[in-house]
Amino acid sequence: MRLNHWFTAAPRVAVAFSGGVDSALVAFWARRALGKRRATAWTGDSPSLKRKDLEIAEKFAATHDITLQMVNPRELDNPDYASNPPNRCYHCKNSLYSAIRSHLDRETGEWWICSGANLDDLGDYRPGLQAARERHVRHPLLECGIGKSLVRELARAYGLSMWDKPASPCLSSRIPYGQPVDRGKLAQIEAAEVWLQARGFGVCRVRHYGQFARIEIPGERIPELEKLWGDVRQAFARVGFRHVELDGEGLVSGKLNRALGIV
Repeated sequence: MRLNHWFTAAPRVAVAFSGGVDSALVAFWARRALGKRRATAWTGDSPSLKRKDLEIAEKFAATHDITLQMVNPRELDNPDYASNPPNRCYHCKNSLYSAIRSHLDRETGEWWICSGANLDDLGDYRPGLQAARERHVRHPLLECGIGKSLVRELARAYGLSMWDKPASPCLSSRIPYGQPVDRGKLAQIEAAEVWLQARGFGVCRVRHYGQFARIEIPGERIPELEKLWGDVRQAFARVGFRHVELDGEGLVSGKLNRALGIV
């Protein structure tokens, strides 16, 4: 297996672990190939990370005996991130990798920081990959030519609970470029999405437009949510949205990137 050969060449590995299936597979494989002392996982605990994803990361690490470290990347303190430019993800990843490296520099021996980037990410808008290049971050899945479908296949084959976990981008991705990111907005988005998920809409996005929210769910499920619309309006009002709208197009990952002409 290509991943086995890849990790054979690694001294020690610190995996940037978001709680998603890609980085979960990398963390699992690193632990399996290198052992607990030479493989660790690192999660950036910030307001842009959903609390549910943090819980998933902690449970996964405990289940598979992976040492999990928490770091605070403090990206919201960086005006280059908080102003929400089109390359916001660059500043996010730069903050995360810098925070991880600052801890690793206190350790003895050489450590490689690794991400969960896979082959499919090369066909998407990923400013974070630039930060990875600048910080000399390695990408085991991408470097081994592994795409998303094989990631899920391997995760399922090895019994990883999140093998079919839907993509879960950070909460900041719900805010249109140019509109500032702050803790209050992120908390509103998370509360609104938690409400939807509790009613069975596990795959959803709540786009934040100030006092106005737009909900995206898979198109085939729109009629189900329309039946709950009175409850939706009340729930969203409680978290601070004066108006709420259901996007009739349905969920499109990265829809806000259309403003950049790349979706």
